[in-house]
Amino acid sequence: MGEERLRNRRGEEDGKEERQSIQSHEPQTTNLQKQAKLFLFPTSVGLISGICMIVGTSIGSGIFVSPKSVLANAGAVGPCLTIWAACGILATLGALCFAELGTMITKSGGEYPYLMEAFGPVPAFLFSWMSLFVTKPSSFAIICLSFAEYASAPFYPGCDPPQVVIKCLAVAAIVVITIVNSLSVKLASYLQNFLTAAKMIIVTIIIVSGIVLLAQGKTDNFKDSFKDSKVSLSSIGLAFYNGLWAYDGWNQLNYITEELKNPYRNLPLSIIIGIPLVTVCYVLINISYFTVMTSTELLQSKAVAVTFGDRVLYPASWIVPLFVAFSTIGSANGTCFTAGRLVYVAGREGHMLKVLSYISVKRLTPAPAIIFYGAVAIIYIIPGDINTLINYFSFAVWIFYGLTVLGLIVMRFTRKELRRPIRVPIVIPVVVTLLSVLLVLAPIVSAPEMPYLYCFLFILSGLAVYLLFVHFKFDWPQKIAKPITMHLQMLLEVVPAEEGTE
Repeated sequence: MGEERLRNRRGEEDGKEERQSIQSHEPQTTNLQKQAKLFLFPTSVGLISGICMIVGTSIGSGIFVSPKSVLANAGAVGPCLTIWAACGILATLGALCFAELGTMITKSGGEYPYLMEAFGPVPAFLFSWMSLFVTKPSSFAIICLSFAEYASAPFYPGCDPPQVVIKCLAVAAIVVITIVNSLSVKLASYLQNFLTAAKMIIVTIIIVSGIVLLAQGKTDNFKDSFKDSKVSLSSIGLAFYNGLWAYDGWNQLNYITEELKNPYRNLPLSIIIGIPLVTVCYVLINISYFTVMTSTELLQSKAVAVTFGDRVLYPASWIVPLFVAFSTIGSANGTCFTAGRLVYVAGREGHMLKVLSYISVKRLTPAPAIIFYGAVAIIYIIPGDINTLINYFSFAVWIFYGLTVLGLIVMRFTRKELRRPIRVPIVIPVVVTLLSVLLVLAPIVSAPEMPYLYCFLFILSGLAVYLLFVHFKFDWPQKIAKPITMHLQMLLEVVPAEEGTE
């Protein structure tokens, strides 16, 4: 009897310990979810941080890659510099429209919540579908290819680096950045701060060198600057594509609206200060290039900034490719760092696989989304080159930029009850919408190519996915997705970022 009572007592104690263990485990999981949510919206972003985010995300690989393509399509120095300035004006106008949208609908996720409010779930889903599979990964791929070109250029003086070397370096960069951002938010943040500082150093070096050369009378390449210029609709459209790629990042603050401190003041001020600052930097950098290179020499250069460094900074010319590599890898790291927000917002609406909006239990990073972005970006690197990717990236992204700004015009009439702390003149969204249509149609009409059709058909294919997985919610996709989600959740050790996600 004594032994039986002892066994019963031990059983009660074991049961009590188990219950205590379960009770202690539940708050732990809840706290992890709360911490994960805090990762997505960690701290308030003030005015200076907002300006730095716009400048830091815009100035990346574009200004070191796009000058050749802009010049090739513009045909001469004069129209080339004009297009760089015009791209800055267009980016500013577009950002002002996004400022009204961001203060009217204070939700993170960029274009996604605006399209949802203006046109409903279908365009919003198509935007997230396109972003997840095309625009975000291709942007990541373009930046890493730019890094690879500049990192490999010093090892192949006088000739172009082999494509195999460039692509292997780009893949290695994607893998490293993906691992860093998956492992530690703090490490990725420290890396970003260091690389942003390096970025501003190289921009300052190039601009100051150009100003000194101009003061010394190096103005020969600016004479008859509009001679041999191209005026076809197709060439101008492609020149704008490449110029606007360098400005991409003007809408980044709209992806973190919920994190902005006093967004009604800081969002428009960050835009009004940040984008004109980037525009001035870009025009001055291009002027610096033309102080030491003719149009022909610039077009023949594999890495424009490296050629500039060789002619101006020798024997310290190694500084240029080193810091340009830092700049491009910093831009790639920033792209990867913010990758989880759009997926999180889309997952919150039930428009994406749940596992892609989950957060690592141990490291509090959006590991599934980051790993997915890295894998798709590697796929883009294998067959593509930078200029082709930029053209099709710009084609896809300006479809949704135009649609989002059109949504602003539509909501002026359909959602009059919404509070608008910032109200831009109606002519600005009308102009941006018309220019977006022109940018999308110009290359198709003047020089139609099949890849543009493939890109458009891929956007439309999202309708089938929406009907199957979101609208009708058939049982069989759910039955397939549920075990996949469960196994990936256990493999990656991730949880929903918010209680009630599931």
